[in-house]
Amino acid sequence: MKSIYTLPQLIENVARASPNREAFRYLEETISYSELHKKTDQLASYLISIGIKKGDRVSIFMNRCLETSIAVYGTLKAGAVYVPLDTAAPLHKTAAIINDCQISCLITTTTKRRKVDTLLNEKSTLNRVIGDTLKNSIPSVAWDDIFSIELDDYIPPTILEQDLAFILYTSGSTGVPKGIMHTHYSGLSLAKIAADTYDFNSDDIFGNPAPLHFDPSTFGYFVAPLVGATTVIIPDAHLKMPASLSALISKERITVWYSVPLMLIQLLHSETLDKHDFSSLRWVLFAGEVFITKHLRALMKKWPNARFSNLYGPAELILCTYYNVPEPPKTDEPIPIGKVWNNTEYKILDQNNNDVSKGEIGQLAIRSATLMQGYWNNKSLTEQSLHKVTIASGYDHTYYKTGDLVKLNNLGELLFLGRNDRQIKLRGYRVELDEIELTLLKHKDVEEVAVLVLGKDEEVQELVAVIKPSKDASINLTYLMEFCKVELPSYAIPKTIEFMDDFPRTSSGKISRKEISKLLEEHQL
Repeated sequence: MKSIYTLPQLIENVARASPNREAFRYLEETISYSELHKKTDQLASYLISIGIKKGDRVSIFMNRCLETSIAVYGTLKAGAVYVPLDTAAPLHKTAAIINDCQISCLITTTTKRRKVDTLLNEKSTLNRVIGDTLKNSIPSVAWDDIFSIELDDYIPPTILEQDLAFILYTSGSTGVPKGIMHTHYSGLSLAKIAADTYDFNSDDIFGNPAPLHFDPSTFGYFVAPLVGATTVIIPDAHLKMPASLSALISKERITVWYSVPLMLIQLLHSETLDKHDFSSLRWVLFAGEVFITKHLRALMKKWPNARFSNLYGPAELILCTYYNVPEPPKTDEPIPIGKVWNNTEYKILDQNNNDVSKGEIGQLAIRSATLMQGYWNNKSLTEQSLHKVTIASGYDHTYYKTGDLVKLNNLGELLFLGRNDRQIKLRGYRVELDEIELTLLKHKDVEEVAVLVLGKDEEVQELVAVIKPSKDASINLTYLMEFCKVELPSYAIPKTIEFMDDFPRTSSGKISRKEISKLLEEHQL
């Protein structure tokens, strides 16, 4: 295959070498690499014809479907930048992102017609819609019309590896949306490093449950095409029903699964898990949150033929460390986030951005080929988040400060200890909220937990633990408080323990502590 320098070359190379190879699959629909190559050329040709220029931003607003792959690569082939939008987010927030990026063109499907109509009334900068024909509105075109375009006059623009490719918006810990800019180079670096690390090949079938606006989606859209593999796009409906999802993984003979731990925990507790054949699974990858060790151990015993790997990385880096779990953990101690992968290095910094001594706790800073270009339209946040180390006069190495606290264990592996912004001062004591959560998770009847601080003034602040009990567990509150007294220092014992049948979640499946806190304050659970 030819050398690859830009993301569109991923599908172009496979289309030339193996045109009939299946690229993406969604339910009963499939698209080959040659079909994907042609249809993305048609979309790119249309985008160029309506005035989309190199570097312009194009938003993608749709649920998981085959058209998402066409939207991604068609936008990239036009030299534009794709900006995936969360279809479940409040529309005024979506409009704010569109305006922030000065987006004029939106790619969607007919299933989102009502939301798109509402979005157009949110005083956004949109003036063109692709994927649906709207009435009495801005110019729009249906997918069938895109796929009927003749390509005789289509001339693709020149794209360089350092050109911007996609912008991922994430609220992070502050709640303020920020656009994380990634280039063709950073996206390709992710694909190449991941493929080398896990020895992926063209026979692999990737399960892709991540929404497009969530950075793990890049695995299915970039890593799989690099090796000519097939990506199965998991329908939204299956993600809400673990029994249906386990059946789909078995039926599709998925070999590479990558998701947040929550999905795997839900599969573990599905009553139908033992009824399906998962022997095709080679790699089970997880990231985004801590995988509770007792659940990981149970799942590894259920799937003894698969290899498990803990991935770590904020969206600013997509991914940067990995830890291949050698066997089911014997204790409930959290597993490491491991070591940085190829083309990556790290520092552990103190509050003054100096290296900590070996074995001490500090903030993880990463320098990697997958590093973002910066935050869109936010120079001050970019400068604040990056740490530059001068190597020689006029020559710096740039690290991203993750905000995550880590330390090295005796084997030289990184241990994740929580967020820097989850470390608080309470009545003179430094309290690690994540550490309290990890301690409570050791209790056999606790499935998930969120520890929060209620009250604005330090004098009246209280620690509250909100617990989701394990299935069929009957938790005795008195015994649980006794457990806390044994396992935690007195100042770190929650004053109140509340229970919830399930937690509110972000669109990526993470626990929404912000929503839990709001519920506690509003309804006094």
